[in-house]
Amino acid sequence: MDNIKTQFRKKNLLCYTLPSVVGMCGMFLYIVVDGIFVGRGVGVDALGAVNLALPFTLFMGALCSLMTSGGITITAIRLGRGDERGANDAFCHAALLAFLIAVIMMTAGLGFPYQVAALMGANSTFLDMVADYIFYYSAFSLPMSLGVILQGFVRNDGSPGLAGTSVLLGALMNVFLDWLFIFPLQMGIKGAAVATGLGQISVVLILLTHFIRRKGTLRFGRISFSLPLIGKIIKRGLPEMLAQFSTPVTTLCMNYVLIRMLGDLSASAFSVMSYMMSFLMGVFLGVSEGLQPLIGQSYGKKSAGDLRFYFRSGVAINLLASLTIYVFLLVCGEYVYPLFNSNPYLLKTVAAALPKFGWAFLPVALNLMIGSYLYSTKRTAQAIVLMFCRCIAFNSVLILFLPRLLGSEMIWYTAGFAELSSFLIGVVLLKHSERNGVVFRS
Repeated sequence: MDNIKTQFRKKNLLCYTLPSVVGMCGMFLYIVVDGIFVGRGVGVDALGAVNLALPFTLFMGALCSLMTSGGITITAIRLGRGDERGANDAFCHAALLAFLIAVIMMTAGLGFPYQVAALMGANSTFLDMVADYIFYYSAFSLPMSLGVILQGFVRNDGSPGLAGTSVLLGALMNVFLDWLFIFPLQMGIKGAAVATGLGQISVVLILLTHFIRRKGTLRFGRISFSLPLIGKIIKRGLPEMLAQFSTPVTTLCMNYVLIRMLGDLSASAFSVMSYMMSFLMGVFLGVSEGLQPLIGQSYGKKSAGDLRFYFRSGVAINLLASLTIYVFLLVCGEYVYPLFNSNPYLLKTVAAALPKFGWAFLPVALNLMIGSYLYSTKRTAQAIVLMFCRCIAFNSVLILFLPRLLGSEMIWYTAGFAELSSFLIGVVLLKHSERNGVVFRS
Protein backbone atom coordinates (compact mmCIF):
# COMPACT_ATOMS: atom_id res chain seq x y z
CA MET A 1 0.00 0.00 0.00
CA ASP A 2 2.83 2.41 0.92
CA ASN A 3 4.58 1.60 -2.37
CA ILE A 4 1.42 2.40 -4.35
CA LYS A 5 1.06 5.71 -2.50
CA THR A 6 4.69 6.60 -3.16
CA GLN A 7 4.28 5.87 -6.87
CA PHE A 8 1.18 8.05 -6.95
CA ARG A 9 3.09 10.91 -5.28
CA LYS A 10 5.96 10.57 -7.76
CA LYS A 11 3.53 10.64 -10.69
CA ASN A 12 1.89 13.80 -9.36
CA LEU A 13 5.31 15.33 -8.75
CA LEU A 14 6.33 14.70 -12.35
CA CYS A 15 3.00 15.74 -13.89
CA TYR A 16 2.94 19.08 -12.08
CA THR A 17 6.57 20.14 -11.74
CA LEU A 18 7.92 19.19 -15.17
CA PRO A 19 5.44 21.31 -17.20
CA SER A 20 5.82 24.11 -14.66
CA VAL A 21 9.62 24.07 -14.95
CA VAL A 22 9.40 23.98 -18.76
CA GLY A 23 6.95 26.87 -18.67
CA MET A 24 9.00 29.02 -16.30
CA CYS A 25 12.24 28.31 -18.18
CA GLY A 26 10.40 29.23 -21.35
CA MET A 27 9.32 32.51 -19.77
CA PHE A 28 12.90 33.28 -18.72
CA LEU A 29 13.97 32.30 -22.24
CA TYR A 30 12.23 35.48 -23.39
CA ILE A 31 14.74 37.47 -21.35
CA VAL A 32 17.75 35.39 -22.45
CA VAL A 33 16.85 35.55 -26.14
CA ASP A 34 16.36 39.31 -25.88
CA GLY A 35 19.85 39.52 -24.40
CA ILE A 36 21.47 37.39 -27.12
CA PHE A 37 19.87 39.19 -30.04
CA VAL A 38 20.28 42.64 -28.51
CA GLY A 39 23.91 41.98 -27.59
CA ARG A 40 24.79 40.59 -31.01
CA GLY A 41 22.55 42.83 -33.11
CA VAL A 42 22.66 46.18 -31.32
CA GLY A 43 25.77 46.21 -29.10
CA VAL A 44 27.28 46.00 -25.62
CA ASP A 45 25.53 49.13 -24.34
CA ALA A 46 22.16 47.80 -25.49
CA LEU A 47 22.87 44.59 -23.57
CA GLY A 48 23.28 46.64 -20.41
CA ALA A 49 20.17 48.68 -21.25
CA VAL A 50 17.93 45.59 -21.33
CA ASN A 51 19.30 44.59 -17.93
CA LEU A 52 18.61 48.08 -16.56
CA ALA A 53 15.00 47.78 -17.78
CA LEU A 54 14.68 44.34 -16.21
CA PRO A 55 13.59 45.51 -12.72
CA PHE A 56 10.57 47.27 -14.26
CA THR A 57 9.49 44.20 -16.23
CA LEU A 58 10.08 41.83 -13.31
CA PHE A 59 8.30 44.19 -10.93
CA MET A 60 5.17 43.80 -13.07
CA GLY A 61 5.60 40.03 -13.00
CA ALA A 62 6.01 40.08 -9.21
CA LEU A 63 2.78 42.06 -8.77
CA CYS A 64 0.94 39.56 -10.98
CA SER A 65 2.43 36.69 -8.98
CA LEU A 66 0.89 38.30 -5.88
CA MET A 67 -2.57 37.68 -7.35
CA THR A 68 -1.64 34.39 -9.01
CA SER A 69 -0.07 32.72 -5.99
CA GLY A 70 -2.63 34.10 -3.55
CA GLY A 71 -5.50 32.97 -5.77
CA ILE A 72 -3.95 29.56 -6.47
CA THR A 73 -3.29 28.88 -2.78
CA ILE A 74 -6.92 29.63 -1.88
CA THR A 75 -8.21 27.74 -4.93
CA ALA A 76 -6.10 24.63 -4.22
CA ILE A 77 -7.19 24.45 -0.58
CA ARG A 78 -10.86 24.94 -1.52
CA LEU A 79 -10.65 22.29 -4.24
CA GLY A 80 -9.04 19.95 -1.68
CA ARG A 81 -12.16 20.49 0.45
CA GLY A 82 -14.51 20.01 -2.52
CA ASP A 83 -15.61 23.69 -2.63
CA GLU A 84 -15.65 24.25 -6.42
CA ARG A 85 -17.77 27.40 -6.28
CA GLY A 86 -15.47 29.06 -3.75
CA ALA A 87 -12.42 28.06 -5.81
CA ASN A 88 -13.88 29.64 -8.95
CA ASP A 89 -14.70 32.83 -7.06
CA ALA A 90 -11.06 33.13 -5.97
CA PHE A 91 -9.90 32.63 -9.57
CA CYS A 92 -12.16 35.37 -10.94
CA HIS A 93 -11.10 37.86 -8.27
CA ALA A 94 -7.42 37.15 -8.92
CA ALA A 95 -7.88 37.60 -12.70
CA LEU A 96 -9.62 40.95 -12.17
CA LEU A 97 -6.84 42.19 -9.90
CA ALA A 98 -4.19 41.16 -12.46
CA PHE A 99 -6.07 43.18 -15.09
CA LEU A 100 -5.98 46.28 -12.86
CA ILE A 101 -2.24 45.83 -12.31
CA ALA A 102 -1.72 45.69 -16.07
CA VAL A 103 -3.58 48.98 -16.54
CA ILE A 104 -1.46 50.71 -13.88
CA MET A 105 1.85 49.43 -15.31
CA MET A 106 0.82 50.33 -18.85
CA THR A 107 0.00 53.88 -17.75
CA ALA A 108 3.39 54.25 -16.01
CA GLY A 109 5.43 52.80 -18.87
CA LEU A 110 3.68 54.56 -21.74
CA GLY A 111 3.26 57.88 -19.97
CA PHE A 112 6.59 58.24 -18.16
CA PRO A 113 9.24 56.03 -19.84
CA TYR A 114 12.18 58.39 -19.23
CA GLN A 115 11.28 58.92 -15.60
CA VAL A 116 10.99 55.16 -15.07
CA ALA A 117 14.32 54.59 -16.86
CA ALA A 118 16.01 57.12 -14.56
CA LEU A 119 14.56 55.34 -11.52
CA MET A 120 16.09 52.10 -12.83
CA GLY A 121 19.53 53.73 -12.57
CA ALA A 122 20.09 54.49 -16.28
CA ASN A 123 22.79 57.12 -16.89
CA SER A 124 23.32 59.11 -20.09
CA THR A 125 24.86 56.07 -21.81
CA PHE A 126 21.74 53.95 -21.39
CA LEU A 127 18.83 56.36 -20.83
CA ASP A 128 17.33 56.54 -24.34
CA MET A 129 17.57 52.79 -24.93
CA VAL A 130 16.08 51.89 -21.54
CA ALA A 131 13.20 54.33 -22.08
CA ASP A 132 12.49 52.85 -25.53
CA TYR A 133 12.42 49.30 -24.16
CA ILE A 134 10.12 50.24 -21.26
CA PHE A 135 7.73 52.16 -23.55
CA TYR A 136 7.21 49.33 -26.03
CA TYR A 137 7.19 46.61 -23.38
CA SER A 138 4.48 48.47 -21.44
CA ALA A 139 2.22 48.53 -24.50
CA PHE A 140 1.78 44.77 -24.00
CA SER A 141 1.12 44.92 -20.24
CA LEU A 142 -2.30 43.26 -20.54
CA PRO A 143 -1.16 40.05 -22.29
CA MET A 144 1.93 39.99 -20.05
CA SER A 145 -0.23 40.02 -16.91
CA LEU A 146 -2.84 37.63 -18.24
CA GLY A 147 -0.12 35.24 -19.37
CA VAL A 148 1.31 35.03 -15.85
CA ILE A 149 -2.00 34.48 -14.08
CA LEU A 150 -3.52 32.09 -16.63
CA GLN A 151 -0.42 29.86 -16.59
CA GLY A 152 -0.78 29.36 -12.85
CA PHE A 153 -4.50 28.69 -12.83
CA VAL A 154 -4.53 26.47 -15.93
CA ARG A 155 -1.78 24.37 -14.36
CA ASN A 156 -3.71 24.22 -11.07
CA ASP A 157 -6.95 23.34 -12.90
CA GLY A 158 -5.70 20.03 -14.24
CA SER A 159 -3.85 21.11 -17.41
CA PRO A 160 -0.18 21.50 -16.43
CA GLY A 161 0.88 20.24 -19.87
CA LEU A 162 -1.04 22.98 -21.67
CA ALA A 163 0.45 25.64 -19.39
CA GLY A 164 4.00 24.47 -20.13
CA THR A 165 3.34 24.06 -23.85
CA SER A 166 1.90 27.57 -24.17
CA VAL A 167 5.01 29.21 -22.73
CA LEU A 168 7.34 27.04 -24.79
CA LEU A 169 5.55 27.92 -28.03
CA GLY A 170 5.46 31.58 -27.02
CA ALA A 171 9.21 31.48 -26.41
CA LEU A 172 9.82 29.94 -29.85
CA MET A 173 7.76 32.72 -31.44
CA ASN A 174 9.77 35.26 -29.46
CA VAL A 175 13.02 33.80 -30.83
CA PHE A 176 11.82 34.17 -34.40
CA LEU A 177 10.45 37.69 -33.88
CA ASP A 178 13.61 38.83 -32.09
CA TRP A 179 15.63 37.78 -35.13
CA LEU A 180 13.15 39.38 -37.53
CA PHE A 181 12.84 42.73 -35.75
CA ILE A 182 16.50 43.18 -34.72
CA PHE A 183 18.35 41.91 -37.81
CA PRO A 184 16.30 42.18 -41.06
CA LEU A 185 14.05 45.05 -39.88
CA GLN A 186 16.76 46.83 -37.81
CA MET A 187 14.31 47.95 -35.10
CA GLY A 188 16.98 47.93 -32.40
CA ILE A 189 16.11 47.52 -28.74
CA LYS A 190 12.44 48.37 -29.30
CA GLY A 191 12.20 45.31 -31.57
CA ALA A 192 13.13 43.04 -28.64
CA ALA A 193 10.35 44.54 -26.51
CA VAL A 194 7.73 44.15 -29.27
CA ALA A 195 8.83 40.56 -29.93
CA THR A 196 8.37 39.70 -26.25
CA GLY A 197 4.89 41.26 -26.23
CA LEU A 198 3.72 39.42 -29.33
CA GLY A 199 5.06 36.16 -27.90
CA GLN A 200 2.95 36.71 -24.77
CA ILE A 201 -0.17 37.27 -26.87
CA SER A 202 0.27 33.81 -28.36
CA VAL A 203 0.66 32.36 -24.85
CA VAL A 204 -2.64 33.91 -23.72
CA LEU A 205 -4.51 32.68 -26.81
CA ILE A 206 -3.32 29.10 -26.21
CA LEU A 207 -4.20 29.20 -22.50
CA LEU A 208 -7.70 30.52 -23.20
CA THR A 209 -8.52 27.26 -25.02
CA HIS A 210 -8.56 25.57 -21.60
CA PHE A 211 -11.56 27.69 -20.61
CA ILE A 212 -13.23 27.72 -24.03
CA ARG A 213 -13.18 23.91 -24.14
CA ARG A 214 -14.23 23.68 -20.46
CA LYS A 215 -11.38 21.33 -19.60
CA GLY A 216 -11.33 21.96 -15.87
CA THR A 217 -13.38 23.28 -12.97
CA LEU A 218 -12.58 26.99 -13.25
CA ARG A 219 -14.65 29.36 -15.39
CA PHE A 220 -14.70 33.06 -16.23
CA GLY A 221 -17.95 34.62 -15.05
CA ARG A 222 -19.64 37.26 -12.97
CA ILE A 223 -18.34 37.78 -9.48
CA SER A 224 -19.77 39.27 -6.32
CA PHE A 225 -16.98 41.70 -5.47
CA SER A 226 -15.62 40.70 -2.05
CA LEU A 227 -13.12 42.86 -0.19
CA PRO A 228 -12.42 40.12 2.39
CA LEU A 229 -11.56 37.68 -0.42
CA ILE A 230 -9.28 40.27 -2.06
CA GLY A 231 -7.56 40.76 1.29
CA LYS A 232 -7.12 37.00 1.64
CA ILE A 233 -5.66 36.73 -1.89
CA ILE A 234 -3.17 39.51 -1.18
CA LYS A 235 -2.26 38.00 2.19
CA ARG A 236 -1.66 34.53 0.72
CA GLY A 237 0.21 35.88 -2.30
CA LEU A 238 2.42 38.39 -0.50
CA PRO A 239 5.24 35.90 0.27
CA GLU A 240 5.50 34.85 -3.38
CA MET A 241 5.48 38.47 -4.52
CA LEU A 242 8.29 39.23 -2.08
CA ALA A 243 10.14 36.15 -3.35
CA GLN A 244 9.95 37.41 -6.91
CA PHE A 245 10.98 40.89 -5.79
CA SER A 246 14.40 39.42 -5.05
CA THR A 247 15.53 39.51 -8.69
CA PRO A 248 14.43 43.10 -9.51
CA VAL A 249 15.70 44.44 -6.17
CA THR A 250 19.05 42.65 -6.60
CA THR A 251 19.33 43.78 -10.23
CA LEU A 252 18.42 47.37 -9.41
CA CYS A 253 20.89 47.64 -6.53
CA MET A 254 23.66 45.81 -8.43
CA ASN A 255 23.28 48.04 -11.49
CA TYR A 256 23.34 51.16 -9.34
CA VAL A 257 26.54 50.17 -7.52
CA LEU A 258 28.29 48.65 -10.56
CA ILE A 259 27.84 51.70 -12.80
CA ARG A 260 29.09 54.05 -10.11
CA MET A 261 31.98 51.94 -8.76
CA LEU A 262 33.16 49.75 -11.67
CA GLY A 263 31.80 51.50 -14.77
CA ASP A 264 29.32 50.84 -17.60
CA LEU A 265 31.04 47.67 -18.84
CA SER A 266 30.52 45.95 -15.47
CA ALA A 267 26.75 46.50 -15.80
CA SER A 268 26.82 44.76 -19.19
CA ALA A 269 28.88 41.92 -17.67
CA PHE A 270 26.35 41.56 -14.88
CA SER A 271 23.67 41.44 -17.57
CA VAL A 272 25.39 38.44 -19.22
CA MET A 273 25.62 36.60 -15.89
CA SER A 274 21.99 37.36 -15.09
CA TYR A 275 20.88 35.93 -18.42
CA MET A 276 22.89 32.76 -17.98
CA MET A 277 21.71 32.14 -14.43
CA SER A 278 18.08 32.99 -15.21
CA PHE A 279 17.39 29.41 -16.24
CA LEU A 280 18.10 28.45 -12.65
CA MET A 281 15.39 30.84 -11.51
CA GLY A 282 13.11 29.22 -14.07
CA VAL A 283 13.80 25.83 -12.49
CA PHE A 284 13.41 27.09 -8.91
CA LEU A 285 10.19 28.99 -9.55
CA GLY A 286 8.86 26.19 -11.75
CA VAL A 287 9.40 23.61 -9.01
CA SER A 288 7.90 25.79 -6.26
CA GLU A 289 4.89 26.82 -8.37
CA GLY A 290 4.39 23.31 -9.71
CA LEU A 291 4.35 21.92 -6.17
CA GLN A 292 2.11 24.70 -4.86
CA PRO A 293 -1.22 23.08 -5.85
CA LEU A 294 -0.01 19.69 -4.60
CA ILE A 295 1.06 21.13 -1.25
CA GLY A 296 -2.15 23.16 -1.01
CA GLN A 297 -4.36 20.16 -1.75
CA SER A 298 -2.37 17.98 0.68
CA TYR A 299 -2.84 20.65 3.34
CA GLY A 300 -6.56 20.81 2.58
CA LYS A 301 -6.74 17.02 3.01
CA LYS A 302 -4.61 17.22 6.20
CA SER A 303 -2.03 14.75 4.85
CA ALA A 304 1.25 15.37 6.68
CA GLY A 305 2.97 12.54 4.81
CA ASP A 306 2.21 14.05 1.41
CA LEU A 307 3.40 17.46 2.60
CA ARG A 308 6.75 16.09 3.73
CA PHE A 309 7.26 14.17 0.49
CA TYR A 310 6.55 17.12 -1.82
CA PHE A 311 8.62 19.57 0.24
CA ARG A 312 11.67 17.32 0.43
CA SER A 313 11.40 16.47 -3.27
CA GLY A 314 11.31 20.17 -4.15
CA VAL A 315 14.40 20.88 -2.05
CA ALA A 316 16.30 17.99 -3.66
CA ILE A 317 15.38 19.03 -7.22
CA ASN A 318 16.32 22.66 -6.65
CA LEU A 319 19.66 21.82 -5.05
CA LEU A 320 20.60 19.37 -7.80
CA ALA A 321 19.69 21.88 -10.50
CA SER A 322 21.64 24.72 -8.88
CA LEU A 323 24.78 22.64 -8.44
CA THR A 324 24.60 21.22 -11.97
CA ILE A 325 24.14 24.53 -13.77
CA TYR A 326 26.69 26.39 -11.62
CA VAL A 327 29.38 23.75 -12.24
CA PHE A 328 28.50 23.66 -15.95
CA LEU A 329 28.98 27.42 -16.28
CA LEU A 330 32.27 27.31 -14.38
CA VAL A 331 33.60 24.58 -16.66
CA CYS A 332 32.00 25.49 -20.01
CA GLY A 333 31.16 29.17 -19.52
CA GLU A 334 33.81 30.35 -21.98
CA TYR A 335 31.75 28.77 -24.76
CA VAL A 336 28.51 30.39 -23.54
CA TYR A 337 29.60 34.00 -22.87
CA PRO A 338 30.27 34.87 -26.56
CA LEU A 339 26.64 34.12 -27.44
CA PHE A 340 25.78 37.53 -26.03
CA ASN A 341 28.67 39.59 -27.36
CA SER A 342 32.26 38.96 -28.47
CA ASN A 343 33.79 42.05 -26.85
CA PRO A 344 37.00 40.66 -25.23
CA TYR A 345 36.87 43.06 -22.27
CA LEU A 346 33.28 42.07 -21.57
CA LEU A 347 34.12 38.35 -21.71
CA LYS A 348 37.12 38.80 -19.41
CA THR A 349 34.98 40.66 -16.86
CA VAL A 350 32.28 37.96 -16.94
CA ALA A 351 34.81 35.12 -16.55
CA ALA A 352 36.37 36.79 -13.49
CA ALA A 353 33.06 37.70 -11.80
CA LEU A 354 30.91 34.59 -12.38
CA PRO A 355 32.54 32.34 -9.72
CA LYS A 356 32.11 35.13 -7.16
CA PHE A 357 28.48 35.82 -8.06
CA GLY A 358 27.01 32.49 -9.19
CA TRP A 359 27.28 30.60 -5.88
CA ALA A 360 24.44 32.77 -4.55
CA PHE A 361 21.98 30.52 -6.39
CA LEU A 362 22.71 27.59 -4.07
CA PRO A 363 20.97 29.18 -1.05
CA VAL A 364 18.38 30.71 -3.42
CA ALA A 365 17.31 27.15 -4.29
CA LEU A 366 16.56 26.44 -0.63
CA ASN A 367 15.03 29.81 0.23
CA LEU A 368 12.43 29.69 -2.54
CA MET A 369 11.31 26.19 -1.59
CA ILE A 370 11.09 26.98 2.13
CA GLY A 371 9.11 30.14 1.41
CA SER A 372 6.72 28.36 -0.97
CA TYR A 373 6.14 25.57 1.55
CA LEU A 374 5.41 28.03 4.36
CA TYR A 375 2.85 30.14 2.54
CA SER A 376 1.18 27.12 0.90
CA THR A 377 0.50 25.71 4.38
CA LYS A 378 -0.98 28.92 5.82
CA ARG A 379 2.18 30.02 7.64
CA THR A 380 1.94 33.36 5.92
CA ALA A 381 3.58 35.43 8.67
CA GLN A 382 6.71 33.26 8.69
CA ALA A 383 6.88 33.28 4.89
CA ILE A 384 6.59 37.08 4.79
CA VAL A 385 9.41 37.46 7.34
CA LEU A 386 11.68 35.16 5.32
CA MET A 387 10.94 36.79 1.97
CA PHE A 388 11.23 40.33 3.34
CA CYS A 389 14.67 39.51 4.71
CA ARG A 390 15.98 37.90 1.51
CA CYS A 391 14.30 40.17 -1.02
CA ILE A 392 14.48 43.62 0.51
CA ALA A 393 16.33 43.94 3.80
CA PHE A 394 19.49 41.87 3.30
CA ASN A 395 19.85 42.31 -0.46
CA SER A 396 19.53 46.06 -0.53
CA VAL A 397 21.61 46.73 2.60
CA LEU A 398 24.50 44.39 1.76
CA ILE A 399 24.68 45.29 -1.95
CA LEU A 400 24.54 49.02 -1.37
CA PHE A 401 26.86 49.29 1.64
CA LEU A 402 29.27 46.31 1.82
CA PRO A 403 31.31 47.36 -1.28
CA ARG A 404 31.72 50.83 0.22
CA LEU A 405 33.20 49.31 3.37
CA LEU A 406 35.29 46.44 1.91
CA GLY A 407 36.05 47.56 -1.65
CA SER A 408 34.33 47.52 -5.03
CA GLU A 409 35.14 43.87 -5.86
CA MET A 410 33.02 42.80 -2.86
CA ILE A 411 29.93 43.68 -4.93
CA TRP A 412 30.03 40.28 -6.65
CA TYR A 413 29.78 38.40 -3.31
CA THR A 414 26.99 40.42 -1.71
CA ALA A 415 24.00 38.60 -3.23
CA GLY A 416 25.34 35.27 -1.94
CA PHE A 417 25.86 36.63 1.58
CA ALA A 418 22.30 38.00 1.58
CA GLU A 419 20.80 34.68 0.48
CA LEU A 420 22.88 32.67 2.97
CA SER A 421 21.79 34.92 5.83
CA SER A 422 18.16 34.52 4.74
CA PHE A 423 18.52 30.74 4.58
CA LEU A 424 19.58 30.60 8.22
CA ILE A 425 16.49 32.60 9.19
CA GLY A 426 14.31 30.33 7.02
CA VAL A 427 15.58 27.21 8.81
CA VAL A 428 14.80 28.73 12.21
CA LEU A 429 11.28 29.75 11.11
CA LEU A 430 10.56 26.33 9.62
CA LYS A 431 11.83 24.38 12.63
CA HIS A 432 10.00 26.61 15.10
CA SER A 433 6.67 26.44 13.22
CA GLU A 434 6.86 22.62 13.09
CA ARG A 435 8.24 21.98 16.55
CA ASN A 436 5.01 20.06 17.30
CA GLY A 437 4.40 18.91 13.72
CA VAL A 438 2.35 20.58 10.97
CA VAL A 439 -0.66 22.48 12.32
CA PHE A 440 -3.69 22.23 10.04
CA ARG A 441 -5.80 25.38 10.23
CA SER A 442 -9.34 25.65 8.90
